Amino acid sequence: MIHHLGVFASDFAASRPFYVAALWPLGIQVGHETDGIAEFWLDRVRHAFSVAGDGQRCPDSRHAIAFIASTRHQVDEFYDSAMKAGASPRHAPRHWPEYGAYCAFVSDPDGNNSEAVHKEGT
Repeated sequence: MIHHLGVFASDFAASRPFYVAALWPLGIQVGHETDGIAEFWLDRVRHAFSVAGDGQRCPDSRHAIAFIASTRHQVDEFYDSAMKAGASPRHAPRHWPEYGAYCAFVSDPDGNNSEAVHKEGT
């Protein structure tokens, strides 16, 4: 249903390394980059997620982005890597029975909610 998703970063120099570190444990890496835009790919699928620097952001334009994790370990690594890259914690990794998933939530440099989700059932 969704071809790709992107966020605009008020500070590309801060957001790019955050997403590089946070998404690496999930197997998502920069596949293509131009001036001020980093496209992240999973298994060479092009342009699944992007970060673009526009130098501004509306205060109410925050987003929630959930990335699929194959294992609980990947969720843990996502959280640890994101925190080392300067994320603000929202929720440490744990099982959420209401979601039937093991999840971790962090805020990126612009306050967007970024999350890793491993679906497990109830």
